[in-house]
Amino acid sequence: MTDGKAEIVPFPDPPDALNELPIVLGRNLRRLRTRQGHSLERLAKLSGVSRAMLSQIETGKSAPTISLLWKIATALGVPFATLLDSQKVQGTVVLRRQDAKILASGDGRFTSRALFPFDGERKVEFYELRLAPRHVENADAHAPGTVENIVVVQGSLEIKPGHEPAQLLAEGDAIVFEADVPHRYRNLADREVIAYLVMTYVETVIG
Repeated sequence: MTDGKAEIVPFPDPPDALNELPIVLGRNLRRLRTRQGHSLERLAKLSGVSRAMLSQIETGKSAPTISLLWKIATALGVPFATLLDSQKVQGTVVLRRQDAKILASGDGRFTSRALFPFDGERKVEFYELRLAPRHVENADAHAPGTVENIVVVQGSLEIKPGHEPAQLLAEGDAIVFEADVPHRYRNLADREVIAYLVMTYVETVIG
């Protein structure tokens, strides 16, 4: 959800988490790419991610940034979580904070924590967002029809969807906007912002 340099950061590091995630991501990317009949070259053109990087991701040799993951998911027409699907979850699931995998900016000033299991394709995803004081996060356009619903639970957050006017949200305020355009999150204060995001994929996606 960002166009800045980012990496996958554990919180904290559960056993083998850093080794498992790139492998799962690589397997899913290869499966989705071949299912849709894309060569690496074609997917590189569609996503704007280099062929070399796609190859490294597929072989589990590279942990991509948040921005790259969004570009790839959008090019494939799948929800973000589909790329991270471990296909191991059944029945009731408890997501322990200490086992979470956090997507973070390189400097750690923006984090996104999935509050749902990566257990298959879904049209709704739920995230916890944290923005450090005075931090600005620019997000690429998501797939057509994608809608973001955000509620602020700590601090105040400015959100600017596309060419629309910026909206300032205080604690308890919520916003719904079409996220298939570039958009910006900005923390204007000296206090960390915590918000919850529900991402809805309105249009049918390709599995």
